[in-house]
Amino acid sequence: MELVSAAVILFAIMDPLGNLPVFLSLLRDQPPARRRLITLRELGFAYVVLMVFLLGGQALLDLFALEQQSVRIAAGIVLFIIAVRMIFPPARGGVMGEAPEGEPFFVPLAVPLVAGPSTLATLVLLVRQSPDRLFTWWLAMTLAWLATLLILLAGNLFYRVLRERGLFALERLMGMILVAISVQMLLDGTEAFIEKVLA
Repeated sequence: MELVSAAVILFAIMDPLGNLPVFLSLLRDQPPARRRLITLRELGFAYVVLMVFLLGGQALLDLFALEQQSVRIAAGIVLFIIAVRMIFPPARGGVMGEAPEGEPFFVPLAVPLVAGPSTLATLVLLVRQSPDRLFTWWLAMTLAWLATLLILLAGNLFYRVLRERGLFALERLMGMILVAISVQMLLDGTEAFIEKVLA
């Protein structure tokens, strides 16, 4: 059950449905074959970044002397901001703001759209809570990444079926789910901090 729960949370944070309009917008000038190659390349970059944080995130926390509750609260804040921007996107540039011209490379498709700060912080948090279940967290991350990859590769099909209004509606629905997740992360982090202070 923890595997499914972790995979669903990571999938929601990666937000392929919410990111789909951004991918389509940034790659609209590319031919279909090139579009698929760019998507595969960027998702490959994202997977490498996710693996680095899955395996080395705890070392980074130790290096900077960060406590679990501070990471959880910070991840909740960042995730809340992203979720609010998904529900109420800025007038230009979508959730992530203005995109650079030309073919995207690493930024913003791989990072921060797929391997964003909330996804990375969540991975670090999962490993820190249960380091003995590293294989479970890797599997959850991989499942979420694969689902994200399949949805983004099928972007044109989703767009034809759902159209722009449908994609916007899905993005806002995902934003509402992420708001709830971010609030829970903030509450958990605050509770852990209070317990540590009172201990």
